[in-house]
Amino acid sequence: MNYERSALVGQWFSSLENNNGEQSTEFADIQADGSFEFTFTHYDSNNQIIEQVIELGDWGLVGDIHFTMTKSEFVNNQHYASDLADADNYQAYKVLALDSNIFKYQHVITQEVFILKRVIDKIGHC
Repeated sequence: MNYERSALVGQWFSSLENNNGEQSTEFADIQADGSFEFTFTHYDSNNQIIEQVIELGDWGLVGDIHFTMTKSEFVNNQHYASDLADADNYQAYKVLALDSNIFKYQHVITQEVFILKRVIDKIGHC
């Protein structure tokens, strides 16, 4: 299936809770110019931040393949430039579903499935 690149542009969010009551969230800001900012936050069972990682880089969507290249990251506010020779900074995913509300995709190597929901930033007025 071919997906329109523009369908992925915007802000997306997911939240998961593990068996210990700890929560992990992802906030993805995907820009039309091909850049992204992904914020991964891990909270303890008291809702205190354990770790926050912000990844910055480039993305693309061709057909049903979504790919990312992480160029730098902030880990607990400390900046690190990515080693662009490191294969771990490049990821590819098969898009399973993409519409105005849901982005579901699967890592091509690990087969792990991720589901993000679109963040609505403009609430309609009655």
